[in-house]
Amino acid sequence: MAYLEIKDFYKTFGNKEVLKGISFSVEKGEVVSIIGSSGSGKTTLLRCMNFLETPDNGEMVLDGETLFNAEKDKKTKEKELRKKRLNFGLVFQSFNLFPQYNVTDNITLAPLLQLKERCKKDKTVNFAEEKQKIVDEAEKLLEKTGLTDKKNDYPCVLSGGQQQRVAIARALALKPKILCFDEPTSALDPELTGEVLKVIRSLKGEDRTMIIVTHEMGFAKNVSDKVVFMAKGVIEEEGEPKELFENPKSEKLKAFLAGINNKEGE
Repeated sequence: MAYLEIKDFYKTFGNKEVLKGISFSVEKGEVVSIIGSSGSGKTTLLRCMNFLETPDNGEMVLDGETLFNAEKDKKTKEKELRKKRLNFGLVFQSFNLFPQYNVTDNITLAPLLQLKERCKKDKTVNFAEEKQKIVDEAEKLLEKTGLTDKKNDYPCVLSGGQQQRVAIARALALKPKILCFDEPTSALDPELTGEVLKVIRSLKGEDRTMIIVTHEMGFAKNVSDKVVFMAKGVIEEEGEPKELFENPKSEKLKAFLAGINNKEGE
């Protein structure tokens, strides 16, 4: 059994059917990139997986546990949804940092809120000791993302690339089973894109399970174990990066790659 299984996801907004029966699987430690034109359903799929949208139909199984079944879970309470979301860390394209908090506080905020909830339920938990562990972990994540010297800075003084690296550290702080990226470089200037992709590439070396929606084809080819190509709400083709990019079978994928190459002057 695969580590993550998405089975027959459908999602409609009004009269527009955005996902039309999406099914794919991810192995533990695997990096899967999802590519496709704007409007193909990539972000909606990611939002459904992270419980920010609710699929109309379908099922999701993670590490042997059914996290979502449309027949049973359409009216899941917010408290239960928050618990399920903790299985995933989502890095948005627009950073979504809290401007009133410095870098360290942005990273530690959610873990500290979790700790306070633990302390309410279990009076034996030593808040001071556990808080120090969270702060220490934040320091390690700042080092990992090359931001140690920015730990006391506020988002307004950081570059876009630095803000996105803070967002990655914040997602990692909750120790998610799967780390998801929604076009993490689309809001960045070209010269800042490389520093973010370098951090993501370094995470692969730690055997992390990642799903990356990206428009960076070179990155997808080099870092992914599997690439999924979506078009108009369906998966048109999926497979190993080299095979998919160099020997595409779907006519829609051929056209998509030709369009990308033409834009890049190749």
